[in-house]
Amino acid sequence: MSAEERQAARGMMQKGEVGRSPAEQRAEFDKLFANRPLGDDVTLAERTYGGVPALDVRVDGADAAGVILYLHGGGYVIGSARTGANLAAPLSRRSGVPAVSLEYRLAPEHPFPAGVHDALAAYRELAGQPVVIAGDSAGGGLALATVIAARAEGLPMPAGVVLFSPWTDVALTGPSIDARGDYDPLFSRPNMEETAELYLGGADPRNELASPVLADLTGLPPLLVQVGSAEVLLDDSLRLVARAAEQEVDVSLDVIAGAPHVFQYFEGLLPEADEALDHAATFVKNRIRDKVVGAVA
Repeated sequence: MSAEERQAARGMMQKGEVGRSPAEQRAEFDKLFANRPLGDDVTLAERTYGGVPALDVRVDGADAAGVILYLHGGGYVIGSARTGANLAAPLSRRSGVPAVSLEYRLAPEHPFPAGVHDALAAYRELAGQPVVIAGDSAGGGLALATVIAARAEGLPMPAGVVLFSPWTDVALTGPSIDARGDYDPLFSRPNMEETAELYLGGADPRNELASPVLADLTGLPPLLVQVGSAEVLLDDSLRLVARAAEQEVDVSLDVIAGAPHVFQYFEGLLPEADEALDHAATFVKNRIRDKVVGAVA
């Protein structure tokens, strides 16, 4: 993809406005993403995991061992299991591994740590099989927090973790929050601050389950992090990867120059989105294979 094509992709996005109610934000987000076609090979089935509502994302032929637990983005305030299916489905299709998209509780009605509790409850039920936890944006931060909470509880670690443009620092201490504000077509410090306040509900933003980039990552499973350079959250990924490497965690990083937040949504339009999903799917297959082989051995 040329620089002009990446610029055109950024031009398809609109800067988030400050001051809109959660209801307004949810309606707008759902209008854009809650009814996107998933493909004729996809069936969604409602169920619960650990008492938390979810969608089984059933893709024809995706019947390999294990499961992908997908956590949707939306700043912990908007989004749903259905919007999460937009990325869970292609990840399942490309990897051959079934997926679950979780309907975790949202702020401000259910502030931190409600979402962590929900994701951990679902993971607790799924952990008897190889699991890769994946998520985008806030769902990426939640995926990482879920693994940290599972480690504290003594649960088996998942096979791996896939993070698309993860929001790992709700304290907003990364330099790119300001340095990339004019480049990012979606976010700026003011709207990130507003969203963080809604999510935290007065909790400490430096709590390791709210800002897992600040946590001790020792003993976590392999991580794959993908991010675009046109993001105020760029440093949420770069600092996470550096910290993971320093703490002897296997970690891979894909940075796409000029790509916007969760550019994987441009699947079928931008080659980089398809390549990123292919890489993520290969990671999923390999990590689950390693877990299965290790269990047999």
